[in-house]
Amino acid sequence: MKTSAFRPLAIPILLSAALAIPTPAVRAQGGYGPRDIAAPPPAISHNTASKVKFDQRLGAQVPLNQIFRDEEGRAAPLASHLGRRPAVLALVFHSCPLLCSQILSGLTRTLKAVPLQPGVDFDVLAVSFDPEDSPSDAKEKKAVYLERYDRPGSEEGWRFLTGEKEAIDALCEAVGFEYVYNPASKQFAHAAGIVVLTPGGQAAQYFFGIDYPAKELEAAIKRAGEGRLGSKIHALLLLCYDYDSATGQYTLSIFRLLRALAALTALSLGAYLFLMFRRDRRGRFESGDAPGFKGPAPSADPGPRS
Repeated sequence: MKTSAFRPLAIPILLSAALAIPTPAVRAQGGYGPRDIAAPPPAISHNTASKVKFDQRLGAQVPLNQIFRDEEGRAAPLASHLGRRPAVLALVFHSCPLLCSQILSGLTRTLKAVPLQPGVDFDVLAVSFDPEDSPSDAKEKKAVYLERYDRPGSEEGWRFLTGEKEAIDALCEAVGFEYVYNPASKQFAHAAGIVVLTPGGQAAQYFFGIDYPAKELEAAIKRAGEGRLGSKIHALLLLCYDYDSATGQYTLSIFRLLRALAALTALSLGAYLFLMFRRDRRGRFESGDAPGFKGPAPSADPGPRS
């Protein structure tokens, strides 16, 4: 098939592909477990959303004396999980089906590409900021991500912690993590990201979003292991959920953004192909190669001049 013959079909194909990108919707999930919603709860206000933050507080000290429980239910100060090696801190809540799962999945996927060994070179601390999460919830989540990580011998390097609200708030405050709980909808609004900590518990590097470059994370872990801090990065925060009052469901804002960007990309490509098609057709017409083009009519013979 010639390229010129394909061009008229390319535009609708691209547009259809972009607009067909689904926007996944899920039932609302509160901090206290899954709940079916009989009637749509009130939408999250802009004022509430503006309170969700993840400030980069490089050098900030986490509260080592605050008590947390590990996945086995053992209570110990946060200091017991630090001091030997650097740590990667992920603030999540274990009943969250949206960004929290994506944060831990992205972290697990990245760590599979990092040669450093959890429990030897660094530790992973997945700390729930929902005080209603239990050690059994944490144990269940740990089993899921250890299976995905699939690196035997690294079990001791992964800790899934739960705690009381006072301890949670102290840790979140230290690393600049501000979430909002809406009692009307029983929802947490929060940002996505991880923090690399030094062995002494200082915030050394932040990574935002749900996908973390393996080489950069490895370098940040090594740097933190030496007690050195990284630098601030550009922050693009992803919020956990977005309420759609038209459907009564919660959807990921990032998917809406991706769908809009995909549609814009398709339109741009379509416009480019359309212009290229017109230019190609015009060039063929002017050169006499266009179908049905017979060339200019021959001029009448004026006859011999006198």
